[in-house]
Amino acid sequence: MYFSEVITVVEAIEHVTSRNRIMEFLAALFHKATAREAQMLTYLCLGSVRPAYKGSQFNIAEKTLKKVVQGIILLDTEEFEKQIQKYGDVGTVLRQYSWDIDEQLTLEDVFEQLVSLETISGEGSQDERIKFLLLLLKKLEPSAAGFVVRIILGKLRTGFSDMTMIDAFSWMIAGNKSMRKQIEHSYSICADLGHIAYILKKEGIEGLKNIEITVGIPLLPSLAERLATADEIIEKLGRCVAQPKLDGFRLQVHITKKNGDTQVYFYSRNLVNMTNMFPELTQAAEHLAVQDAIFEGEAIVFDEKRDSFLPFQETVRRKRKHGVSSMAQELPLRLFVFDLLYLNGESMLDKGHEKRRNHAEKFLSVDYTQPISLIDERVVESGQELEDYFLTCIDEGLEGLVVKKISASYQPGKRNFNWIKLKRTQESGTLTDTIDAVVLGYYHGRGRRASFGIGAFLIGVYNKDHDRYETLAKVGTGLTDKGFKDLKKLCDSYMIDHKPFNVLCAQELYPDIWIEPVIVWVVIADEITRSTVHTAGKTNDQLGYALRFPRALERCVDKSGDQSTTVDEIKAMFRSVKS
Repeated sequence: MYFSEVITVVEAIEHVTSRNRIMEFLAALFHKATAREAQMLTYLCLGSVRPAYKGSQFNIAEKTLKKVVQGIILLDTEEFEKQIQKYGDVGTVLRQYSWDIDEQLTLEDVFEQLVSLETISGEGSQDERIKFLLLLLKKLEPSAAGFVVRIILGKLRTGFSDMTMIDAFSWMIAGNKSMRKQIEHSYSICADLGHIAYILKKEGIEGLKNIEITVGIPLLPSLAERLATADEIIEKLGRCVAQPKLDGFRLQVHITKKNGDTQVYFYSRNLVNMTNMFPELTQAAEHLAVQDAIFEGEAIVFDEKRDSFLPFQETVRRKRKHGVSSMAQELPLRLFVFDLLYLNGESMLDKGHEKRRNHAEKFLSVDYTQPISLIDERVVESGQELEDYFLTCIDEGLEGLVVKKISASYQPGKRNFNWIKLKRTQESGTLTDTIDAVVLGYYHGRGRRASFGIGAFLIGVYNKDHDRYETLAKVGTGLTDKGFKDLKKLCDSYMIDHKPFNVLCAQELYPDIWIEPVIVWVVIADEITRSTVHTAGKTNDQLGYALRFPRALERCVDKSGDQSTTVDEIKAMFRSVKS
């Protein structure tokens, strides 16, 4: 398959708004591909040359990439910067020009060259990378070169989510979404979509039955629903288990020991490898009495002197690539394990919570003096017991509780009522529970904010049933002047020149600048109301939902767009306040 064939399809999709039409385009492309090409295609369409949990590191700064592109199109710096402002990014600027090429490169040619680009290191490597990239771009047509540049920048902007690709795989096999559930299940226990594509092309849908949990490849995290009161939860679950809800990094820990060598991996909830950030937890994990294991926990900074958890703002300071050791000494983390997924060669997924907990107790205990310990939990049988424990956790400065069905299996990637969040929803007329919303775009400022270039931003929430983002509010308060300027800079790095196909927005709310739905921002509001304009939860016979007096709080650094608050959660929060 020639690389130009891929680009033709990608460019065609940019002008399509029908999600089913996009599926058809992608499915036709995958249908033509070999198994190996399908794997490469999957990674490239998601903006990488590796699965998400490995990521791509090209080590080429945007400033350097600008010089490479500027050298190809031969523009002076002032005009070049104007072009970037006009088109949004360096890759799109490159697509506006033309040059002759000698031969057509295949998909594999381009993919392997990008992989080779990643491997260039050592003394003089920066100059070598620049020369290597310059030669590659000049071998490609402008549109293809722009695509490659955006991959290197990490700003591909196709709008494809994991679910988009899964639906495309189903469309490739069946011509519809009927295979989605089977493919999604395989992906939930093996979060490598490229591998899934390879198996589908090589062995068909039956081949997915052989996919098993593998230590070192993350599973999709299980997710919780919401209910408003303790009584509702007891009515739903009966006798159940309640665990404190901590506000830290949710981590999936993988440990494997072979031939005297121990490997430990930490993955965030959005599958980012964070292993190098937590040396003290790595050391503690290495000494656990397991052969291999996968478990989940919440990492949070714990103040031993005060015997209390520190706010998330302190914990988030541990998310860094440099100065890791010194920060580990200043803000040591504790990991509180709340579930076990795999132990010594055996999957724990199909076992009930109680059995998973019993297995975890074989190598962990509830001992908060240790770097890694089991989280406390209580079995409760009545609404009053659950409410009392909830209030105790609130008094200790925690978010609330996660309540779990005792007999329920662990279901990767699923959001259901096996796990239920209990958080304080409203107090003194104000919605106290925060919302993790996706930034969809921003509006140019007026008055004093005109100099910022941003006066408010549009937020939305995720609708998994339709794999799209639906608008919830315009936010213009909560940030300092510097905060708004920083947000604009962040948004501009994800700017696109059209409404994403997976965003549902009334035309009167269209922002001045659209961005990719990848930035998650925590917001608070006075209440949730019904709306004739906003599309969150809106149907032909139901009004949508909106926020009254929304305020921006902070960026949510460890969630992807599709892990934001869902439309169903907004509905539940609305019902809880009105009840």
